[in-house]
Amino acid sequence: MTHYLYLVRHAEYLDAEHGLDDGPLSPRGGRQAALLADRLSPIDFTAVWHSPLTRAAQTAEVIAERLRSVDPQPSALLFDCVPTGPTPDMPSVYEGFFGGFTDAEFEAGRAQMEDATAEFLVRKPDCHELLITHNFVIAWFVREVLDGADWRWMTINQANCGLTILAQRPGRPWSLVTHNDLGHLPVELRTGLPETLYV
Repeated sequence: MTHYLYLVRHAEYLDAEHGLDDGPLSPRGGRQAALLADRLSPIDFTAVWHSPLTRAAQTAEVIAERLRSVDPQPSALLFDCVPTGPTPDMPSVYEGFFGGFTDAEFEAGRAQMEDATAEFLVRKPDCHELLITHNFVIAWFVREVLDGADWRWMTINQANCGLTILAQRPGRPWSLVTHNDLGHLPVELRTGLPETLYV
């Protein structure tokens, strides 16, 4: 009777190192997605959703090629976004991050994440849903489940094709089962985390 939500950041894409917003998967990203599919193969998914951006859509395609029973569908609720702007209780060290964004982007990101959590964090018994999305979106879901301060999404990072699992059992709140599990990826395929975490 448990509802499971599997959150995956898209695989590495070709334009990531050049700072471009989107692009097709790199050869390494294709291998990441294939290994993730192998990891997920025992699960009978109720639904698979992905961000409409190329890097997430192609990650979903690779998974669907290996798991023929899944039928990935795009969802605008899973677009890459900035969930909030700076908040009064946020440590000042994070202020520099927000300089390149507008108030309109903050408002749109917040509205999107409110709609996304309202859509996906609603209990569905015996349900296994896979969401292929972006780092900040996953961070917001984890922050929401742990009831953290709004700015705490900035402290949560997800590697390319890292696996985060949320679960809700009858009569209980959502819980974090695992975060950013990379057990299916060899070290050389673990990308997307801040470099300081590899030291």
